[in-house]
Amino acid sequence: MHPRLTGKARPLAAALLAAATMTGLFVTAMSQAQAASTCSVQYQVANDWGTGATVNLTVTNGDTALTAWTLSFAFAGNQHVTQGWNGTYTQSGQNVTVASTSYNGAVAGGASFSTGFNLGYSGTNQAPTGFSLNGAACGGGGTTPPTSPTTPTTPTTPTTPTQPPAGGHVTNPFSGATPYLNPDYVQEVQTQASADGSSAEASVATYQTAIWLDRISAIAGGSGKLGLQQQMDNALAKAANGPVTIEVVVYDLPGRDCAALASNGELPATAAGLSSYESQFIDPIATILGESRYTASNLRVVTIIEPDSLPNAVTNQSVQACSTATPLYEQGIEYALNKLHAIPNVYTYLDIAHSAWLGWSNNMTAAGQEYAKVARATTSGFASVDGFISNTANYTPTTEPFLPNPTLQVGGQPLDSATFYQYNPYFDEHSYATAMYSTLVSSGFPSRVGFLIDTSRNGWGGPNRPGQLNSSPTTPNAYVAANKTDQRPFRGDWCNQNNAGIGARPQAAPFGSGDPVIAFVWIKPPGESDGDYPSGSHTHGDPHCDPAGTNTDGSGGTYGTGSLPGYDVPAGQWFAAEFQQLVANAYPAIH
Repeated sequence: MHPRLTGKARPLAAALLAAATMTGLFVTAMSQAQAASTCSVQYQVANDWGTGATVNLTVTNGDTALTAWTLSFAFAGNQHVTQGWNGTYTQSGQNVTVASTSYNGAVAGGASFSTGFNLGYSGTNQAPTGFSLNGAACGGGGTTPPTSPTTPTTPTTPTTPTQPPAGGHVTNPFSGATPYLNPDYVQEVQTQASADGSSAEASVATYQTAIWLDRISAIAGGSGKLGLQQQMDNALAKAANGPVTIEVVVYDLPGRDCAALASNGELPATAAGLSSYESQFIDPIATILGESRYTASNLRVVTIIEPDSLPNAVTNQSVQACSTATPLYEQGIEYALNKLHAIPNVYTYLDIAHSAWLGWSNNMTAAGQEYAKVARATTSGFASVDGFISNTANYTPTTEPFLPNPTLQVGGQPLDSATFYQYNPYFDEHSYATAMYSTLVSSGFPSRVGFLIDTSRNGWGGPNRPGQLNSSPTTPNAYVAANKTDQRPFRGDWCNQNNAGIGARPQAAPFGSGDPVIAFVWIKPPGESDGDYPSGSHTHGDPHCDPAGTNTDGSGGTYGTGSLPGYDVPAGQWFAAEFQQLVANAYPAIH
């Protein structure tokens, strides 16, 4: 996997006020006024029940970048903070001070960050009118009295809408929906395409990619990228005339990526790390997604929950970091499912790795047991899961057109005995998804669950792609080498693969309505790096990303990493040479 760069949210006060007026389900109390060359604050009362309220603050920094921040304001009445998040709250009398945490202190000039709290009060809940950031006065504050009290809420429980989302919770959220395009990715692609003068590259920006929330600070945004609130507002604006699908990757478990180095997370594999994951990551996400203006709309929010997590619980228990992290993974995903499934227009898809990881029969059986264990622990049981996704940010082909039969006898041996497959009978993602569907349904999941396949980089076109069957080789190794589209030296290679190409375009029901695969998606944005590697200029990164490095198969075999040579690009950053290659080798071709 790969960390993503954080986003940048620019508040839209007018849109929020309009939404409050339309839904009647929350009250916005805010005023956005710029102090000269300094900061501004949005003070949003998301819920008020007469004796208490939930408040969200969005602070837009001035021109000077910050490495840490302290926000100060004073209540006008007897309000008192009872709980805070995304900041350390202290109160003396009417004066409140909020200090940044270790993960959200860095704020670029002009960027925004979010924090929030619950308060108690009696009488009138008047909003503060004065704010300061690191001692400099900010614009913001003001008040709009609630029209009527509502049920109390906490940041861990999204507000319940008074009506179901338009169209209800459907079996396939991609069917009949308009895809939401992430403006951050669109800009990356358009900038590259303009520099290269390539219309083919420019066309990539017309396809949907996912929004990655890979750290707590990504929720609010920053560093030139949009935050979740702004992305949701943008998507909501497009949903006025019909369903719109928006894809969000939830990716910040404690001890994340326990068997890798390129995408280790920010939270430790400890009980404290799990607590931070729940209260500072999942709760704010659920609070945003659960806002009534979203839940009562045509939005369909597809969440991809924690890539490379439970697969590690299935196969990597001999790795100390994974055995330590596994119970935290299970509890964290249980918590995420409970919070997200409760939101009626949110769809939950658990990462199920790929055929080259869990395709062996013993791994697949164990996976069914592991995923069922986690689902049973949730409040809604198996109903909390809408489906699964395979091949997230990976390169395994959707189909191997010239290798449809893994038991085909070549030279007296079955084809899956080839070194490239090592008796794994699933050569591609479609056959793997079909088999995993049967396994998971047998383990207790309902037959309605659907599979997604990430096809963003698994096309393997270009001059190395075989154009027809070559049946002349007489050994499994030679036969596979002559006919496979997957050009990796080793199926376990995963970082910035050389000669890869963009795969099939995002599409609903690509194999028809009766197939367990309900959509092709581009979860990994093509052109964003998988990771860098330790070198003379830096020590961080993953050796598996080193073009001169090697990977091993666990049986004594050693192979090249397959990484694109000549580059060392940190995870999540734009990788121009890789993007150019992916477009050139796309299959089907991109024009």
